[in-house]
Amino acid sequence: MSERYLRRYTNIPALIYALRQRAISLLDPQSWEDSNDSHYLALYREKKHLKSLLALCFTQATEKYHHWRVFAGGSSGVCVRFNRPQLLKIAMKQEGLTAGTVLYRKLAVIREKTPAIQELPFLKRSGFEDENEFRMIYESETLGLRKLDIPIHLSSIDRIKLSPWIPRSLALDLRELLKSTEGCGRLKIVRSTLIGNEEWKTLGEKAK
Repeated sequence: MSERYLRRYTNIPALIYALRQRAISLLDPQSWEDSNDSHYLALYREKKHLKSLLALCFTQATEKYHHWRVFAGGSSGVCVRFNRPQLLKIAMKQEGLTAGTVLYRKLAVIREKTPAIQELPFLKRSGFEDENEFRMIYESETLGLRKLDIPIHLSSIDRIKLSPWIPRSLALDLRELLKSTEGCGRLKIVRSTLIGNEEWKTLGEKAK
């Protein structure tokens, strides 16, 4: 686990929105693909009698192929690497927001020990453990929200990586477009070389 960074895999439209609005967006988790996960969040909302329960997910892991494929697939994917202390210092000022590392449990463990209500938003099955997820949760008993923007400082963005599948020529143009956004000229924006690194290839050619 990296204590220094939190990574958010997303897409170009969401990135542009975040840069222009200076905000990260928490959304209703009902549409999540993992129905076990969304069900636990729905149970939490029901048991706590909440009008709103919104979430945003990050990974604490370094760059992984499956993160790109699952959460930012195709040429429009991006990975935003946040400076963890800076991001949380600002975000946690939001009333109703909690955050923490997701715990991964085997079905046999849940059978033996029923989870506490407070654990439900931060529990997933052990098969997802490689995600090494960190999650923000917003809850409210009075406000019925489907989306919540939380202000951030652009300085909390350590680096933006563009998809390893985006053509290099397009990556250069996209980089310039993103940097032209007000206040973003100094952002470090690179193209991921995870699936095509020239140094890796060259070192292999030296094999004897």
